[in-house]
Amino acid sequence: MLTIADLTYRIAGRTLLEGASARIPDGWKVGLVGRNGTGKSTLLNLIRGELSADAGSIEVSGGDRIGMVEQEAPGGDQTPIEHVLSADTERAALLAEESATSDAERLAQIHDRLTVIGAHAAPARAAAILAGLGFNEAMQRRPLSSYSGGWRMRVALSAVLFSEPELLLLDEPTNHLDLEATAWLEDYLRSYPHTLLIVSHDRSLLNAVPDHILHLDRTTLTLYAGGYDAFEERRALRMAQSKAEAAKQEARRAHLQAFVDRFRAKATKARQAQSRLKMIAKMKPVAVLEDEAALTFDFPEPPELRPPLISIEKGSVGYEPGRPVLRDLDLRLDPDDRIALLGANGNGKSTLAKLLAGRMTLEGGHQHRSPKLGIGFFAQHQIEDLSPEETPFDHLARLMPKALPTAVRARLGRFGFSQDKAFVPVKSLSGGERARLNFALITHDAPSLLIFDEPTNHLDIDSRAALATAINEFPGAVILISHDWYLLELTADRLWLVANGRVTPYDGDLETYRYAMLNKQRPAPGRDKTVTPSPAPSRKKLEPMRRAARDAEARLQRIASDRSFVESRLASANLTAAERVELMHRHAELTKLVSAAEKAWLEAAEALESAAAFR
Repeated sequence: MLTIADLTYRIAGRTLLEGASARIPDGWKVGLVGRNGTGKSTLLNLIRGELSADAGSIEVSGGDRIGMVEQEAPGGDQTPIEHVLSADTERAALLAEESATSDAERLAQIHDRLTVIGAHAAPARAAAILAGLGFNEAMQRRPLSSYSGGWRMRVALSAVLFSEPELLLLDEPTNHLDLEATAWLEDYLRSYPHTLLIVSHDRSLLNAVPDHILHLDRTTLTLYAGGYDAFEERRALRMAQSKAEAAKQEARRAHLQAFVDRFRAKATKARQAQSRLKMIAKMKPVAVLEDEAALTFDFPEPPELRPPLISIEKGSVGYEPGRPVLRDLDLRLDPDDRIALLGANGNGKSTLAKLLAGRMTLEGGHQHRSPKLGIGFFAQHQIEDLSPEETPFDHLARLMPKALPTAVRARLGRFGFSQDKAFVPVKSLSGGERARLNFALITHDAPSLLIFDEPTNHLDIDSRAALATAINEFPGAVILISHDWYLLELTADRLWLVANGRVTPYDGDLETYRYAMLNKQRPAPGRDKTVTPSPAPSRKKLEPMRRAARDAEARLQRIASDRSFVESRLASANLTAAERVELMHRHAELTKLVSAAEKAWLEAAEALESAAAFR
């Protein structure tokens, strides 16, 4: 049990939490959400005892172990499998004692305990977790020092999953993962046997794993039942209700004040006027829930170009002569294409992106490019390469030397930078703000092709939604590499599979690919290696059907969640006969609604599947 009671925490004169309270029973899986900078990571550090609150308390059930991925990536000569196994400190201590003691009685006790904790199956379990996060058998036995920081963070995540703490705290666990590892992690966490509190901006993960959403907003915590979509709907309902209640109170206040203003001076009405003044004074203002202003991205409209933008025939590309990373490339990219690149890390997705962006050249084969093709390329390292002392205005003005200052500020405004933020040093910007600056920089000259390599790592959920909208409204072509399933589902029309040194069209959809990954099947590429534009129906025609299917599924989840809540209430022994009868009636109504919602969802999904089959 995790209990947060009247928690207050301030840093540098800023209040992140004030009187915040929440109660999370054992076994719950909770998604902690909120805009960037609200204090989600701080709350995790308060729970694990890394920080001390200014007021209030945090209590974790006695004996519950708390686990969280360490911020510093592991390194040294230890291998991934050795590091993960060492995370089970009890097993490691028992094995060390076993090799050092000769006491027969103690040895028997050690063997009994090793059996109880499943010590002999531990290597296989550790290897399975590492494999799920992308480490094959050979990679599991290489020294950690041979891996990049992102891969070593995967090892750190594997270690905390292997240790299976009673309270698992995860802070953006998918940031260092590819699409395949993200799918595995989502499936793994869904069946995690203990309490889970996860900070994430991955909407797909937040819908699939948590059974509750804890919202941190304006220094307070509010707990909602269900996944993220259900949270959004219920919060919207609460906001509407609070606004209606505030309007009703204001009307009542105005009515009372009108009486006071009219009759205060009359002796016969003075007492009544005075009593109404007291009523006005005692009215407690209704707390109106307000959402923060929606963020928007606005990519400049590119010039119209004749297809194809890029075509490659029998191409090969690599970093060393005679050792191509990708070969036999037969690709075609046209205006208005929306293409997601699939394939595990290390298979060449980023290499293909660099080739299409013109940052690498073909070793062999033939390539045609539209002469006036402009390309905007987003890569994670670009965020780190920004000049920390310069402002967003400085960065963009350097790329637009002939533009007036007002035009530079206007372009920054299209990516959410207010007049004040435009002149803040980059070192003082959040990760999300730096990512948005990068979007502004790569699109300053209205390119016809946008290539995004993991663009969402620093973006919160609202910013990711804004990016999806901007991509769908952009009239040019887009290439996407992302572990964000939700973003790909909203935007991608076509899928290219990068595997075994080749790039081939993938005939299935993202759900087919996810199923293949989770079931260890090799995704079947298309029969024809030449990638050609998709026929109708277009992305715009399919999008309403996708939205209808998503809405139907969200409604089903919401109603099913309401029914589960009623069932939990019916299990309570503290109900009166009248309350039990009312709940039973409500349960019957919800059961009918679930049946109807299931039918609507299936019909919407089938309609979408049928339409997509003709593409």
